[in-house]
Amino acid sequence: MEKTQIYLSGIIFLSLLISCKPIPQTKNILFILADDYGYNDMSFRNNSFYETPNIDGLANESMVFNDGYAACQVCSPSRASIFTGKSPARHGITDWIGAPSGEEWRKNNRHNKLLPANYIHNLPHEYITLPEALKQAGYKTMFAGKWHLGSKGSWPEDHGFDINVGGWDAGSPRGGYFAPFNNPNLKNHEDGENLSMRLANETVKFIKENKDAKFFAFLSFYAVHGPIETTQAKWEKYRQKAERNGIKDSAFIMGHFLPIRQTQDNPVYAGLVESMDDAVGTVLNALKELGLDKNTIVIFTSDNGGVASGDAFATSNLPLRAGKGYQYEGGIREPYFIKVPWLKIENKQCNTAVSGTDFYPTILDLLGMELKPEEHTDGVSLLPLLKGEKIKDRSLIWHYPHYGNQGGEPSSIIRRGDWKLIHYYEDNRNELYNLRNDLEEANDLSKDHLDLVIELNSILFDYLEEVGAKYPIKDPIYNSVLEEEYLKQISTVKIQNLENQRLKFLSPDFDPENNWWGSNTTKD
Repeated sequence: MEKTQIYLSGIIFLSLLISCKPIPQTKNILFILADDYGYNDMSFRNNSFYETPNIDGLANESMVFNDGYAACQVCSPSRASIFTGKSPARHGITDWIGAPSGEEWRKNNRHNKLLPANYIHNLPHEYITLPEALKQAGYKTMFAGKWHLGSKGSWPEDHGFDINVGGWDAGSPRGGYFAPFNNPNLKNHEDGENLSMRLANETVKFIKENKDAKFFAFLSFYAVHGPIETTQAKWEKYRQKAERNGIKDSAFIMGHFLPIRQTQDNPVYAGLVESMDDAVGTVLNALKELGLDKNTIVIFTSDNGGVASGDAFATSNLPLRAGKGYQYEGGIREPYFIKVPWLKIENKQCNTAVSGTDFYPTILDLLGMELKPEEHTDGVSLLPLLKGEKIKDRSLIWHYPHYGNQGGEPSSIIRRGDWKLIHYYEDNRNELYNLRNDLEEANDLSKDHLDLVIELNSILFDYLEEVGAKYPIKDPIYNSVLEEEYLKQISTVKIQNLENQRLKFLSPDFDPENNWWGSNTTKD
């Protein structure tokens, strides 16, 4: 018996030696955040249209969280949650900064039943953000790209970043994806320079300058946010691919407020996706060339779902329902990868539900730093999952008391296990879905599980009351006739215009008549 125990102990010890990799003394972080990038906009998940070899390669070296979520269905709240570890309901940035709220919402002439809740317009300075925590630990910190967390005085350099390249008030690329960029924090080099590649090159420059130090590089692409733009060569490549795949007669169905795209066949968007992937490859290749790939944590995610409705109506998230701005999975479920080179991950697919609030404590834990539970209040460390272990059961909660540009409804959400409950503020109804059996959210089970609806609703609103969440209110001058007229216009004229635009993009004769957004002034 004793010999058997010694033998088994030896096997366990040897297996541990084989599975463990040297833990580096210096650990770096590269955080890549795509904008409006959908769950199925990667070729490893949906190998029919988009081509993303560099993102696919990163996924292959990472743990892929299949149930990875943004903290909100729109950008600013999600971004604030990454930096604070707090949910939007708690930190108070519940809509994209600049969106109208209260009576200002009426200027959109959508004639809705509710007035959206007011929200905070700058990332609060009283929080110790993730970059500030890392800076305190001796890290060099750099931000490149989209910020959209406040005006001057609340830019990246005001919240823990030593260097800020391109981060300011705006949430979209004001000058488009080819220089001149019209960005006060991004100098123009040559006309026609690609924005995504420029941000990648700036990130590589920072990494090279700090290769002998500890660094935190946050590459925050403006891509693939509208206005969508690409080169003539990439457009033609994907136009031909769409043609080979077979162009469908129609692409849109009507949602509650806006049409929703059902096809992935937009050649302009596909070209923009590929350009972002090229930029990702540039940074990942630089890590390898510098010998830093073995001691750099790489994280890749998005701030909300792909834009199937509103903005550029650019992609489809099927089988996930809807997209950016929506309360459904297409709006909140995201690409979510974490690569830790010194951890041997046996199972690279994880189906535990995780959130953007979890990055803060996870990064601290991976670096061997003390956690700050008083700061990352709504996040938990995912290190146990990365090691193949479990974390405690918990509820994930979303709060969006607004109407989205994309057609989403004022609502709050709770996910517990496989169950997801959506509470709607217009009429206080609830929908209940079992995501394990019904990822498409096609079957509302609320009437079949009344006790579960009551339980989840109670947990949801206990939390919202605890954090002082704000709610929409009824609009006293709401006119149902005006809303009906607006929706009729959308379901007829708007949807037809979208179908016409789609076919125009796919036409061999398509020409944007602006030198391909200025991209033809330089090489692809």
